[in-house]
Amino acid sequence: MTKASHLFYQTRQPRPYLDRAEGIYLFDADGKRYIDGSSGAMVSNIGHSNPRVLAAMKEQMDRATFGYRLHFRTEASENLAARTAAMMPEGLDRVFFVSGGSEAVESAIKLARQYALTRGEGERWKVISRFPSYHGCTLGALALTGYDPLTGPFAPMMRDMPHIAAPTCYLDRDNLSDAERGLKYANLLRDEIIAQGPETVLGFIMEPVGGAATGALVAPDSYYGRIREICDEFGILLIYDEVMSGTGRTGRFLAAQHWGITPDIVALSKGFAAGYAPLGATVARHDIVDAILDGGGFQHGFTYAGNALACSAGLAVLTEIEERGLIANAARMGAMLKSRLEGLMPRYPFIGDVRGKGLLLAFELVADCDSMAPLPRGLNAYLRLVEIAYDLGLIIYSRRTRGGSEGDHFLICPPMIVTPDQIDEIMALLVAALDRFAAEAGLGTGGPA
Repeated sequence: MTKASHLFYQTRQPRPYLDRAEGIYLFDADGKRYIDGSSGAMVSNIGHSNPRVLAAMKEQMDRATFGYRLHFRTEASENLAARTAAMMPEGLDRVFFVSGGSEAVESAIKLARQYALTRGEGERWKVISRFPSYHGCTLGALALTGYDPLTGPFAPMMRDMPHIAAPTCYLDRDNLSDAERGLKYANLLRDEIIAQGPETVLGFIMEPVGGAATGALVAPDSYYGRIREICDEFGILLIYDEVMSGTGRTGRFLAAQHWGITPDIVALSKGFAAGYAPLGATVARHDIVDAILDGGGFQHGFTYAGNALACSAGLAVLTEIEERGLIANAARMGAMLKSRLEGLMPRYPFIGDVRGKGLLLAFELVADCDSMAPLPRGLNAYLRLVEIAYDLGLIIYSRRTRGGSEGDHFLICPPMIVTPDQIDEIMALLVAALDRFAAEAGLGTGGPA
């Protein structure tokens, strides 16, 4: 008999006890092996139980595990800040440490607000974001999020923020080129700024490659430069939420670097410490930070900000990423995995789209590839396929696609250490899961996968 648990999270979904983890594999207490096909929640970028990271953390533990940032500086936090700044686009060189992605986004928008105040622009408070999108579960980050199941219950408690449509060009049925579609979606930002009143708009936040809400959505190339131009035109801050896409997962340290974009503020977490400790960062231009510090200080902070143990883990993770060439491996293995996922489409006519960059990849299930109509909600495909894959020993990650109300996408994002042979393992289990799901749901299949 399973003993009663005093622990709770989102649901009553039963899960086995985790016994150990190594590389891309996890093992439960009964010895069953699972492939971490989603890096947890796109966190375990360098895999599990890396001995060099554990050794670095042990060394820091032997020295000190906590020194409050108002009382002491630490080598771990100073060195990680310097290493992070060196890997960012030029000008993004001031780092504020936090414990997770929601905290990083909260810090970014508070930093933006205080910067406006130092400039005598107190009327600027609106941060425009996209729908769908996901930026975190704290109330400030949630107000930016465009995902109805998560935002709806708390709407009365939040200050509503304006949204524009995410660039879901794969759903469009028009005669525009990709470049024209990118500009069309980007110009929605300009229209919204004017509608809101440019003097009231503080910033625009976006995921350069989509996360959980949009399933690795990538806009046409034309989108990114035009967004930067619009922000510059109206003097608003461009904030990139790279909590999921950052730290090498897309094949560059920041996804922003694929398009040569330098945001004004960046939020990092998840793969930043790769699951070895709770860690995130808000990285900003030095002139933004200097103006705030000169104006009386940043009125914001967290107890564990800059924790030496977490920063020692983050520093060791960045060392592994650099010395083992894992960003380049993410690009190579991502291209291979994306091609393999695209190769499933003839066999499974209900796969309507495969998208992403590097090892931030997803596929979306649909009822009809011509219209891109979603599968019936009652199938709960986004839950059922995950459970079938889990039963087979493959962990993948899913969400409702279209604002949380319908649609089904699945993120396939193994650790950046993944090898071609391991991609073969992932694909074999995914095919088995899709076959079983198709049979259960009464969906037809084509030729061999």
